[in-house]
Amino acid sequence: MPANDNPYKHVSVFLNGKSEHTLQLFDHFIKQFETIGHISIEPTKTMIGISNANKRIAWVTQLGKNFIHVVFPFKQLYEDNLCFQKMAQVPGSSTQFNHHLRVYYKEDINPEVMKYMKMAYREEK
Repeated sequence: MPANDNPYKHVSVFLNGKSEHTLQLFDHFIKQFETIGHISIEPTKTMIGISNANKRIAWVTQLGKNFIHVVFPFKQLYEDNLCFQKMAQVPGSSTQFNHHLRVYYKEDINPEVMKYMKMAYREEK
């Protein structure tokens, strides 16, 4: 298949057939990130990457029936929080700690989550 025929080049591939609730959560999450700064949305084969000008700052790894699942890659572990359901060092990496967030309601993107979104946006490579 020629590179320009990549079926994963459009976010719509991931959003097609999802519930209205899930689509609204995804849209709300993206709009909240855009209040922090310019982002780009980059679909891959298995997930949707969110990047600032310098690097990938989050991944939407799952669009469920009534939720979206987001992973933030940080350079350190942030254990003192109420928003992440799982945090773990990436195997084989001494500098990446993935923080998993499951969003069920727009209100889940609260001030604490926004704080981590800002941290992810501003963290250096």
